[in-house]
Amino acid sequence: MGSLPVRSKGMERLLTLRRSGTDYVVTGVAILSTVVVLVPLVAILGYLIYKGASSLNLAFFTHAPVPVEETGGGMANAIAGSGVILGLASLLGIPLGIGAGVYLAEYARGTWLGAAVRFTADVLNGVPSIVMGIAAYSLIVAKQHHFSGLAGGVALAIMMVPTVARTTEEMLATVPNPVREAALGLGIPKWRTVISVSLRTASPGIITGCMLAFARVAGETAPLLFTAFGNQFWNFNLNQPIAALPLQIFVYAISPYDEWHRLAWAGALVLIVMIMVSVTLVRIFANRGALKGGH
Repeated sequence: MGSLPVRSKGMERLLTLRRSGTDYVVTGVAILSTVVVLVPLVAILGYLIYKGASSLNLAFFTHAPVPVEETGGGMANAIAGSGVILGLASLLGIPLGIGAGVYLAEYARGTWLGAAVRFTADVLNGVPSIVMGIAAYSLIVAKQHHFSGLAGGVALAIMMVPTVARTTEEMLATVPNPVREAALGLGIPKWRTVISVSLRTASPGIITGCMLAFARVAGETAPLLFTAFGNQFWNFNLNQPIAALPLQIFVYAISPYDEWHRLAWAGALVLIVMIMVSVTLVRIFANRGALKGGH
């Protein structure tokens, strides 16, 4: 009888050690996983800085490409062209994606049409980008009989829609039903409830999804090869071929000229920095509440 308290204390000590050991192991695995995720990004960014930083100068951001025999030049027209194409893609893809996500989360729960839309979005998320480019070529470029920035923007917008739609649906699903019911109980129409309550509550997650979709298409080259095609000169006409940073990087990277290889590394560095800065700025404003109705 007297040994039971001692045995009980020993078992408690053993359980405590076991819990502590499990906690340390799980914490170590979590830290290791974080390092494994960060190492490729840091390695890529570091190598791009090593290869491309020396080629960055004022001319790179203010001049268009120059002929092979000449040195210097830049990718200013490609940077501006990427801005135009990505702006058009966001203007077309984000509203469509958010609208589809709202329909799936608020109006199509348990319906066959909602299941079909959801399945289509999941399939589109897995379609290779080159297939998207061929589809845009067949639907737009072949009909117009010429390449154009409009076709490039549409191709990237189609790639953005499924990601934005599925993210919007998942974020709206996290909004508690009592919040919706409280608004409806006050006599607020459903459409107004969706806009003022559901979307505002889920806006940080939706914004994150939009930025993920933006980051995914910002570096795409294959769809633009079949649509925007590229341009060595300044052009802002959406009905004509237009330069884009991924296209210019691709052309320079496969060329046999060392000067163009140098500019390709610089362009790749600028592209990844642009994506990182845009995503970081949106996340900062979203966390501060500037994009979710905060004051």
